[in-house]
Amino acid sequence: MQNIELMAPAGNFESLQAALDNGADSIYFGVEQLNMRARASINFTLDDLPKIVERCQAKNVRSYLTLNTIIYDHDLSIVKMLIKKAKEAKVTAVIAMDQAVIAVARQHALEVHISTQINITNIETVKFYSLFADTMVLSRELSLRQVKYITEQIEKDQIKGPSGKLIEIEIFGHGALCMAVSGKCYMSLHSHNSSANRGACKQNCRKKYTVIDQETGVKMEIDNEYIMSPKDLCTIDFLDQVADSGVKVLKIEGRGRAPEYVAKVIKCYREAINSLGNNTYSKEKSNYWMQELKKVYNRGFWSGYYLGQKLGEWSNSSGSHATQKKVYIGKGVHFYPKAQIGEFIIEAYDVSVGDTILITGPTTGVKEFQLKEMLVNDKALEKGTKGDAITIPLEFRIRPSDKLYKIVENKVEA
Repeated sequence: MQNIELMAPAGNFESLQAALDNGADSIYFGVEQLNMRARASINFTLDDLPKIVERCQAKNVRSYLTLNTIIYDHDLSIVKMLIKKAKEAKVTAVIAMDQAVIAVARQHALEVHISTQINITNIETVKFYSLFADTMVLSRELSLRQVKYITEQIEKDQIKGPSGKLIEIEIFGHGALCMAVSGKCYMSLHSHNSSANRGACKQNCRKKYTVIDQETGVKMEIDNEYIMSPKDLCTIDFLDQVADSGVKVLKIEGRGRAPEYVAKVIKCYREAINSLGNNTYSKEKSNYWMQELKKVYNRGFWSGYYLGQKLGEWSNSSGSHATQKKVYIGKGVHFYPKAQIGEFIIEAYDVSVGDTILITGPTTGVKEFQLKEMLVNDKALEKGTKGDAITIPLEFRIRPSDKLYKIVENKVEA
């Protein structure tokens, strides 16, 4: 079984570190403007590029800069500057949709990956873009049978990119899906003058609507479904079929989601891909991973169009279906390296021995574990409340910027 590159989202340094710590092979991220999550996440700045690449290189992880929005003439100077700085920082590749971005990246000898926004659905289009790019994300509306045909034709016809290597095919493996074909949607632009194709989607499709026949005045029966809000994509329970389709890169969506989401999803898919490699992938394991994935943000799961479905599966409620949620407790104060103890101040809800706690931070990433012991105001107690100072034995360093949460069960609508 071939090894699949696991590609993780990073909307901030917490998520970046979470992806690195949980086994990502590559990271994709945006810098300020001109990426498809320009408003959905706390994007990195231009000055962050060297630090991002440094962290990735330390783990032998590839770094991909997303520049995949619609580009206007007034954007071109920014595009040129971003690509120049990306090249200087030794970013691995740029993910592009606009031909101007592709051209500028090629001028700087920067590897290009074709974004799903180009909507590649056939082998001839692959051949065309092979003149410019080494990796291509296929349209999200293809079935695995169609994907496999394309990967087989690449091998048969020896279609190679600028690097001289065979074209690598990438597909989305997990995360949010959009009602629009490969993400090209204009609802937000029409209603709020805020373009999804410029990274500023207002997510109109995630709301509940009443549909009325204007000729008769009859309301249409919608069965309580959010008819424009698809469930989240999940492929972990048929990942063997995904691998058999010949894809080289599995992309996890989620630059706008929390760092614990990145940690959990990347951990599960890392284990699943590894199990394919050592022939231990099984139904029992995939059932376990599915339960783990349900713990973090999701709109319910379906298999997308990969297995041949004609229509989408729609959410039956707004927001997340996660079986767990995090509750803010407090913040980091100090770490005592000799004793390996972290100190926190409780600013909100209480915390008790036995709770599952979560610590996140730009350098720390995401750490989740069960609280087995603690001191509360220098006394060994079972519970700490607002205003208390607590100390916890830790196997990792914390910083004053770190936040402390506890994980609690979340009631999900059926």
